[in-house]
Amino acid sequence: MSQLPILPLLPMLFGSIIAVLAGMWRAKAAQVIAVIATGSALLFALTGLVIVTRDGPISYDLGGWPPPIGIEYVLDPLSAFMTSIVALIGLLVMIYPVDAAFDLRPRKGVPLYPLALLMLTGLMGVMLSGDLFHLFVFLEIYAIATYGLVSLGGDRATFAALRYLLLGTIGSGLYLLGVGFLYFSTGTLNMADMAQQLGGMSGSPTVLGAMALMVIGLALKMALFPLHVWLPDAHSYSTPGVAALLAAVQVKAGAYALVRILFDVFGPAYTGFDGVPVSAALVWFGLAGIVVGSVMAIRQTDIKRLLAYSTVAQLGYIGLGIGLATPLALVGALLHVLNHAVMKSGLFLVAGGIIQRTGLKAIPRFSGLGKRMPLTMTGFAIAALSMVGIPPLAGFWSKFYLVWATIDLGNWVAAVVVVGSSILTMVYFLKLFEQIFVREPQEEVVATAVEPSGRVVGTVGVLATAIVLIGLFNAAIVSQVLGPLAERMLG
Repeated sequence: MSQLPILPLLPMLFGSIIAVLAGMWRAKAAQVIAVIATGSALLFALTGLVIVTRDGPISYDLGGWPPPIGIEYVLDPLSAFMTSIVALIGLLVMIYPVDAAFDLRPRKGVPLYPLALLMLTGLMGVMLSGDLFHLFVFLEIYAIATYGLVSLGGDRATFAALRYLLLGTIGSGLYLLGVGFLYFSTGTLNMADMAQQLGGMSGSPTVLGAMALMVIGLALKMALFPLHVWLPDAHSYSTPGVAALLAAVQVKAGAYALVRILFDVFGPAYTGFDGVPVSAALVWFGLAGIVVGSVMAIRQTDIKRLLAYSTVAQLGYIGLGIGLATPLALVGALLHVLNHAVMKSGLFLVAGGIIQRTGLKAIPRFSGLGKRMPLTMTGFAIAALSMVGIPPLAGFWSKFYLVWATIDLGNWVAAVVVVGSSILTMVYFLKLFEQIFVREPQEEVVATAVEPSGRVVGTVGVLATAIVLIGLFNAAIVSQVLGPLAERMLG
């Protein structure tokens, strides 16, 4: 199984090419190719997760050229965990009806699925790459595909895509500049080789400057507050399926790269981040993002914009966990990557079902939807309650580990913010619950609405079930995957 590290990526890559040709022949054929590609990738990723959790990491030398000269793909518990999330969410979005996911009728030549598969290819590549420059290449691949996908949402989405392009280019440039500084200092781009050489260079201003540049660039890609300014428009103006991919997995690539580079490349000598206050910055900006994102979400009346600002808050939890830099905090951050992926994709896909059936986006007009779409709205309620942090749902446990980590460190400010943020989250979801479940239908379009199609209900149901199962079996995920992973990275 020496080729296993590259196998999750290949179905996406070849699928994106085949989907272009299939879409020219028959519109729906591209979606079939996308489902097959993402399903195959999920099978490879889950197989890899089982194997590397049991037997340890596997590496693959591209073209037979060994590192540090050649490009290395690495499948370890972290990359296998992340690629499994990407493939799962990608598969569900590909199964989702095209008119609800992309707000377009399928027709020949529309590049929806090729672009989506190309974006997923880039995300997979980021998570499997063992080479810093190769990681940059995949960052650009998924970014370019994302710009195209966001622009499909209309005129305002095109402007949002342009702003994201400009800011994303800045983030990529900062990251690449940092990689250049590290290459000048070490003479290598391979992560494992560089980690060995950086062990004796912890006081180098060049290395510290490189770390600062890379952290800022990746934080912009991750949309960590206050570098989140591109996210609300990109997520709220893009179509529901695109927004689900962006919120659930695309922004997590930056978080993954931060974890990988800070703890595996810079390593134990930089755990305290002496000379550059990276840890403190991630903690405080993470806390600020939690508060600002939650408050801004409360103020929104558009469902997709509310969910977009909610994502800003949820990314703050991940930034906080990375910044605290303890095994328990890292467990909380990585578990929240999984939890947020299933919760937020479910919420955006519910929004897509509402828009498909009613054309409504304004929350005050949702009165009575719970009676007209009971199955879909039950899935919505499960995801929303999990976002609040109601036990035993998935969202509770990642917050629990983060609060535990802050208490262990004596950081009571962070503990209060994490606990208090659940109240803020409850406020904006109670506003939705009142409209959906308490009020009677006020508009004809709601009074005559029916449950969305079976594929909408089915994908939302799968995600709602996943939220419950992750919550019930979170201890197995932590003990078998995330706990040993965090101990290794911070040991």
